[in-house]
Amino acid sequence: MNIAQIETNLQNLMQNFNQETFIYEFMLAFGFPKTTIARLQKGGTNMSKIDGEILLKKKLWFKPVASAQLYQTIDELKHNPDAIKHDPRFVIVSDYQQLLAIDSKTKDTLDIKLSDITKYFDFFLPWAGMEKATYQGENPADVKAAEKMAKLFDEIKKSNPTNTKEEIHALNVFLTRLLFCYFAEDTDIFPTQNQFTNYIKSVSCEDGSDLHIHLNTLFDTLNSTNRDISNHLKEFPYVNGGLFKEVFPPLIFTSLSRKLIIECGAELNWSLINPDIFGS
Repeated sequence: MNIAQIETNLQNLMQNFNQETFIYEFMLAFGFPKTTIARLQKGGTNMSKIDGEILLKKKLWFKPVASAQLYQTIDELKHNPDAIKHDPRFVIVSDYQQLLAIDSKTKDTLDIKLSDITKYFDFFLPWAGMEKATYQGENPADVKAAEKMAKLFDEIKKSNPTNTKEEIHALNVFLTRLLFCYFAEDTDIFPTQNQFTNYIKSVSCEDGSDLHIHLNTLFDTLNSTNRDISNHLKEFPYVNGGLFKEVFPPLIFTSLSRKLIIECGAELNWSLINPDIFGS
């Protein structure tokens, strides 16, 4: 289980939110085995006998409460003898609008709107075997970007052969151009935030069938000093250096590869990402 997968799992969880199954789906999002969840749901490994409450040794103490009782309850659980006896890594209380949590190992705390859980999932990464000393040694933005781009690369390769040196070169140049556009729209090389991402989103079909046309048109624009062009391209500047000079056979895109291209731009702040992680 990696960070990108966890984030995707949590997005799906919140899009299909179910109060009754939330805590189980939340644990599954971090890679808990389905057999562990099944036993927990049946009560076999649940050390708490209070209805709705979950206490799993070394892992979790979860208690749903009314809004007015959130802070009092988490303080009580923190000092409860069962917290010492069963040593749950995370103590969590929620009214399904707000979520409070304590990391019993680091003593860190979390107080967020439940709807923002995808922004703070790193708090619970120890469940996935990633302690803070492990994942904070690297920039989380770098890790997330590398994983997102790897997923995009794999998806594009499914539809485009890389059997020859020329095909490999063409795909590598395309990905380099994408990276440039992502960095450009978040570092003021392009005048408007998310300019590239919004362009792709607004002009191309959802099935990705015409995406190659719009990308090639944009790349031609970036390679040209001529600004006698359509309005939606005029704001893109001329980029010197030859990155957009070569012409290649059009790539084939799918609805998923289009979606991933848009997500890489919309969900990542590229100004925080070190370009060195992608090599030369």
